Amino acid sequence: MKKALVISGGGSKGAFAGGVAQYLMKKERKEYDLFLGTSTGSLMVSHLALDMLDELKHLYTHVNQKTIFSNNPFKIKRVAGEKVISIRHLNTFWNFLNGRKTFGESKNLRTLINNNITKEMYERIRVSNKEVVVTVSNLTANQIEYKSSNECTYEDFCDWIWGSCNYVPFMSLLEKNRQQYADGGFGSLVPIREAILRGATEIDAIILETEVTQFNKLPAKNPFSLLFDVFDFMLTHVERHNITIGKLAANNKDIKLNLYYTPTVLTTNSLIFDEKLMRKWWKSGYKYAKSKREELMSEFRPDVLD
Repeated sequence: MKKALVISGGGSKGAFAGGVAQYLMKKERKEYDLFLGTSTGSLMVSHLALDMLDELKHLYTHVNQKTIFSNNPFKIKRVAGEKVISIRHLNTFWNFLNGRKTFGESKNLRTLINNNITKEMYERIRVSNKEVVVTVSNLTANQIEYKSSNECTYEDFCDWIWGSCNYVPFMSLLEKNRQQYADGGFGSLVPIREAILRGATEIDAIILETEVTQFNKLPAKNPFSLLFDVFDFMLTHVERHNITIGKLAANNKDIKLNLYYTPTVLTTNSLIFDEKLMRKWWKSGYKYAKSKREELMSEFRPDVLD
């Protein structure tokens, strides 16, 4: 038996995935051999492979915009009690003036990765029986690539995690080996099929979206918000495609596949990093995983919860 934990992309919503993973690993005592992540998921899987749940929780409940962005292209304001994003024109103009290819820069995130995913952690993963895999989009070759902790150096591994998290054109573009890389979610938001190809016989997949669409978006007010809406539309359909393919592959090979969706819409913009909200989402993820587990138990053994 080879068990895999898969975590989708989702920016700040990764805090919810942390709560789900904490319940599965601490309360259910689940042990995994393979950890696959895309975008925010790629930032989490190293800690999960080493059972460093407390450290991961601290990381995901103590980040903000400054932790991620060295040049923040967003201006956040409140409208009717809700946080909404508009463009910070001076910052984006400065980026273009300096010949950069994106609206903003996320070099602070690269520093955060180095500080929190240390070389010692990387070495511990390498000598364990665990494998950590992150997803990146190779824009030059026009293909998805999966980077394993077993197949690269520490510095390369940190680069791939950073590249997987970079939601271009709002964050930095990773330029490496004469090729350009960006957020893995552009092609493989939920890498279930890759887990199967790597030999997983049981998979827990945490998907940082609701199972069905629960709201209609407000009309775009400017080119910036329209770009967000277009990206969100594309990623939603990439996600559905990934899950459909994953389900078909799992059924074909008789693989147990457990899907954990968010029960409600957490945010309409996952590039807003709010410490208070992320602490709340972590708790919500833990409670949701617990309730889902109880629901599954009651289905198979109705007497358990009586």
